[in-house]
Amino acid sequence: MNGLNIIQHPLVQHKLTFLRDRNTPHTDFRRLTRELTGFMLYEVMKDFPLQEIEVETPLIKTKTQVLAREISIVLILRAGLGMVDGLLDLVPSARVGHVGLYRDEKTLHPVEYYVKLPQNLSETDVIIIDPMLATGGSAVDAIHLVKESGAKTIRFVCMVAAPEGVRNLRSKHSDVPIYTAALDERLNENGYILPGLGDAGDRLFGTK
Repeated sequence: MNGLNIIQHPLVQHKLTFLRDRNTPHTDFRRLTRELTGFMLYEVMKDFPLQEIEVETPLIKTKTQVLAREISIVLILRAGLGMVDGLLDLVPSARVGHVGLYRDEKTLHPVEYYVKLPQNLSETDVIIIDPMLATGGSAVDAIHLVKESGAKTIRFVCMVAAPEGVRNLRSKHSDVPIYTAALDERLNENGYILPGLGDAGDRLFGTK
């Protein structure tokens, strides 16, 4: 599927297996989410621009490279909280924005309740994170909000995606690539991904 990047690295797939397991306790689920997200970031950022600088080693001066632009991470509350530390471990200078959206249980449509974004999004590369891409409603709305705030370069990162959510996001934001560890079979009648890994927020925070 155009614009969809499934990360097949063995460590990503290994950790995803334990995230799927219903017997994995929330403490391990939280740790695995952080670790898997960090591994995914290597693929997400593989073509980010670099700029040349000069540093002095203990022996001589030399030219080397650093990221050319700042990174902004925008997480979709609440489950996105579980992924953010995995990214900040590798890019601690990243700015972090929050988008609060919950899914109406009857309509399955997202309802916005909180938005706080970095002020300089137009000058940064933006990574939007949410563990699950189910119907795609929350992702579509979050990307729209980020674009309204001036963002030009955006990537969406999730751990598991449903075909319905991928199609929805790509139809509304064809310029935003999707990165995921798995493209699952489908959504069930309640809008949950099958086989999926359950409610990521509840499993992260031990609330069910």
